[in-house]
Amino acid sequence: MTDIMAELTWRDAINQVIDEDGLKKLTQEKAISLYCGVDPTGSSLHIGHLIPFMVLKRFQLAGHHPVIVIGGGTGAIGDPSGKNSERKLQTMDQVQANKDHLTAQMVKLFGTDNFTIVDNYDWLSKLSLLDFLRDYGKLFNVNTMLNKEIVASRLEVGISYTEFTYQILQSIDFLHLYKYNDVQLQVGGADQWGNITAGTDLIHRQEGADAKVFGLTIPLMLKADGTKFGKTAGGAVWLDPERTTPYEFYQFWLNQDDRDVVRYLKYFTFLSHAEIEDLAKEVAAAPEKREAQRRLAQEVTKFVHGEQAVVEAEHISKALFSGDVTDLTAEEIEQGFRDVPSVDVTADKANIVQWLVDTKIEPSKRQAREDVTNGAITVNGQRIREVDFELDPKAAFDGRFVIVRRGKKRYFLARVK
Repeated sequence: MTDIMAELTWRDAINQVIDEDGLKKLTQEKAISLYCGVDPTGSSLHIGHLIPFMVLKRFQLAGHHPVIVIGGGTGAIGDPSGKNSERKLQTMDQVQANKDHLTAQMVKLFGTDNFTIVDNYDWLSKLSLLDFLRDYGKLFNVNTMLNKEIVASRLEVGISYTEFTYQILQSIDFLHLYKYNDVQLQVGGADQWGNITAGTDLIHRQEGADAKVFGLTIPLMLKADGTKFGKTAGGAVWLDPERTTPYEFYQFWLNQDDRDVVRYLKYFTFLSHAEIEDLAKEVAAAPEKREAQRRLAQEVTKFVHGEQAVVEAEHISKALFSGDVTDLTAEEIEQGFRDVPSVDVTADKANIVQWLVDTKIEPSKRQAREDVTNGAITVNGQRIREVDFELDPKAAFDGRFVIVRRGKKRYFLARVK
């Protein structure tokens, strides 16, 4: 079988491992089942979730069996990891709606072959309080739990008993999956180390010290400037195309720093070692071409949204760069012009000068006439030079939009109502 551990090491995808030699030996001997959990605290995954999922996907491509736990049970409690305050509890209806959305996104990433999705509500909800305390609470030492980073970091500001017990619930997940799904490895972010080791300890207490179970965490992903990966001025970069369009998603990867791009190619793409090394040479020799960033954007967008999304994103990018927007579809305009200033307009025809003032694209008729006369105004890709030009809002893009460009780069979008 593929030496998955060597592959992960080359791609800088390993932070900490429980018994690395044992895990390497096991994965070379047979196909294993491994899992990662995600709580349904929102209706969409973001690219931060891709960090552990990329590892699961590599295991899947190497012939192993990934299991995703969508935490319908733990999601009702709240994971204290990475938080400096209590999470707000969600209604069970909201948890269910989020689970449905996340399940669909998981299937898109992992397919349905050699892949399993489970919900820990199915087993955690059946635990009575007495069973929880007798069967599991007795096996956890409070002093040990207090020393785990996920709890210790919260002691000054306080942590509820509810969130304090989260590591026990996650440990029960690992035990359940070990017994009923033959799962031997848990994968998580760097902040999950305490939860993962608690799980392996529980399995060894329940199933015996010779039980072959392992944990693996992913390095904290930081950008070259020291800031957290995955955040933009507009917030998180979502996998849901309604929240972050495929064009915006593509642009996020295209705009990565030269200092980060090779590391991201290793981590977030399935390109071969040779292809990535060639792109690294391109970065060193001709960084202005941004060939590595383009390939990164293509590969990750294809993985998350599909090949057609890449075609559309590049079509939009080319149109915006050249100013020739005439070939864009209305759907591509929805993607590419989401962040430009926009205004609602009627479908009535109007004089271009008056229309520019009414939409506040121009501050005054004098300025509007001057810009039109100087050729600084293009409408739907056509340069307008006549001050008596009659604009028809329904003339292009299925009658839904008017795109105005003032100067070389300032775009405005009018939505026809």
